[in-house]
Amino acid sequence: MGFVKIVKNKAYYKRFQVKFLRRRQAKTDYYARKRLVWNDKNKYDTPKYRLVVRFTNRDVIAQVVNAGLTADNVVVAAYGHELARYGLKVNFNNYPAAYATGLLLARKVNAKMNLPYTGLGSGKVTGEYFNLADAEKDGSGSEIERKPFKAYLDVGLRRTTTGARIFAVVKGACDGGINVPHSPSRFVGAPAEKGAEVDFEKMKKHIFGGNIREYMELLQSEDAEKFDTVFSGYKKAGVKPSDLEALFTKVHAAIRADKPADLLKKNRDVYRHGYFKERSKAKDVNAKHDHPKDQLAHRHFAKGTRYNKQQPISKQQRKARIYQKLRARAEKLAKAKAELARATGIGQKQEVPTGKVEEVAKRSDSESQSSDDE
Repeated sequence: MGFVKIVKNKAYYKRFQVKFLRRRQAKTDYYARKRLVWNDKNKYDTPKYRLVVRFTNRDVIAQVVNAGLTADNVVVAAYGHELARYGLKVNFNNYPAAYATGLLLARKVNAKMNLPYTGLGSGKVTGEYFNLADAEKDGSGSEIERKPFKAYLDVGLRRTTTGARIFAVVKGACDGGINVPHSPSRFVGAPAEKGAEVDFEKMKKHIFGGNIREYMELLQSEDAEKFDTVFSGYKKAGVKPSDLEALFTKVHAAIRADKPADLLKKNRDVYRHGYFKERSKAKDVNAKHDHPKDQLAHRHFAKGTRYNKQQPISKQQRKARIYQKLRARAEKLAKAKAELARATGIGQKQEVPTGKVEEVAKRSDSESQSSDDE
């Protein structure tokens, strides 16, 4: 049988339903979102929180979000580039950085909700499964009296493959003291066979950058040129393969040691330009026109031209402006009428055709414009 082209008829196109905008843009999985924001009626306006994890080319974004009637509300957010404050100077979106970002988010959430939990506790990261909802005591040794903060994982359109960095954020958040329902079946070291045990030592190695250390040592010995290209940032920051475990241990300790008030405070680095660049001199945070609204009202351009935002006027001012325009038009027509009367010899008491007056007025305008151009 030959090829038969399927031609859709008019009835098909009349009944075609256009998908939502963010679905057409491949940004939102509405099938998953519907189930993540769904809440029982008897819970009334109790928010249902989601742990939203997204990755960019150079950053990790971890947010605790709840859905409102008109928009989503971001309660707390942590970013990979914030780890620079805790001692990490390079590569903010790899596996150990994702874990540290999740840990930072958990500390921020507990500070925001005034919860005393520290999660697993410092110096106890083993890579094994831990969730405060299943534990009897907190990392500090105190008994769990209040329920820990609960958030459901929202991966967006990311593939939930075994060893994905998304689950490093989940592991860090749970070790930090919030409840994210999950299983270790997607951790690094999880076997392909069902029922087999998870290799938690491999998970611990990835949390402290062991996989990066092995690759750095391999490239150093086999291809020095490629090492300089791939790990140029590490080389510039002076980070050696043997320093990685100690580096991430210090980062974890610094995050846990940060005070709740400092966690929620916006720390402005006056030398930082954007997320990843640095300024040659400190930024003056008290300078005028620093706020975006002020920049809109007083725009400064390279050529020195300045455009001021037009201010709203009252009804009386608007009427006065219209009256001024009408008066100027009347004076112009009167002048044109007098000029036409002199040229044609028509007396002042005789009526001059309106069309001729407007023609003379236009001609005088064009002559004056041409003289100005010259």
